Amino acid sequence: MNSDSESLQSDLLHWWLANKTNTNGLKLLKCKEIDGVDDLLNEVAAFTSCDLELGRMPQTFQLGEIPTVQERFQSVLKRRLQIQAQEQPPLFPWESQLVDYPDFVEERSLALSSNWGWIPQQSKLNLPIPLPDKVFQQLLARCQGLITSSLPLGAKLVQVVESFFPHESQTINDLAGLVLRSTYRSVNTLDTIPQIQNNYSDLQPRQQMALSLLAAKQLLDNLTLPVSLANPVVERQWLTSAGTLSLRVEYYSQDHLVKLRVNCDLPAPGILKLQGNGKQAIASAATPGELSIELHIEQLVTSYTLEVDFPELDQQPLMFVIGSGT
Repeated sequence: MNSDSESLQSDLLHWWLANKTNTNGLKLLKCKEIDGVDDLLNEVAAFTSCDLELGRMPQTFQLGEIPTVQERFQSVLKRRLQIQAQEQPPLFPWESQLVDYPDFVEERSLALSSNWGWIPQQSKLNLPIPLPDKVFQQLLARCQGLITSSLPLGAKLVQVVESFFPHESQTINDLAGLVLRSTYRSVNTLDTIPQIQNNYSDLQPRQQMALSLLAAKQLLDNLTLPVSLANPVVERQWLTSAGTLSLRVEYYSQDHLVKLRVNCDLPAPGILKLQGNGKQAIASAATPGELSIELHIEQLVTSYTLEVDFPELDQQPLMFVIGSGT
């Protein structure tokens, strides 16, 4: 009899605890989640009371164990949050409504044209590793802008490269001196670059500066055609995506006249413009092949510029300077 009484008391205590949990859960249903997750506790309360509806006593747990109701709560919360995020996706602080963003944003100022025709010339540069195409493009653009400047070569190199490394003028100036004094054209010969990496992005800033300076020096050399009475003929080749551009510049006298003549072998239809000292001559070819242009000059006391334009390449003209050198 005592055993039956103790069993009944235990059952009543379990029922009372379960009923109290259910009652507390129902009271909590009156609260609303700050994030808008409604009826979440209702689901949890329904779960805890399902055993009572089926005529079973809910399971009890020892202190320190993770209750099943906690796992159920987390599962329900996760599902409800996922549903809410799908129905009402969150916004960034700067958004007032949903915006579809592209997979990538093209930076037009830095983007290479698919038919940028001058990039093959990089293979002619004597560098230990290649430059990224964008770096080469910007270096060439800077060299083109300074090719007619009367600045010394060292100053030109500093101005070309310092735009890539703001606030590093002194370091670039020191490295430019090393590049000008070096009798070799390899970055490995510079004390500042004892170990060169295989990728430009892996180089230290000083290594990138030195490599850029070496490339800029060679580009300026390639773009300069230093003819004179002592050196009346200069030849140059420039690789393009359409083929090799071959130039031959001649400075000579004929019938008491001094002439400056440029013979070109064009890889594509092109236009030549030779000008300087107030004079200008233009020639064009509708097909690839040979094309010549000539100016009558008094003497080569000033620099002349030669622009080579290939309309099919959709590029700015490639400009050479003709004179006594940089």
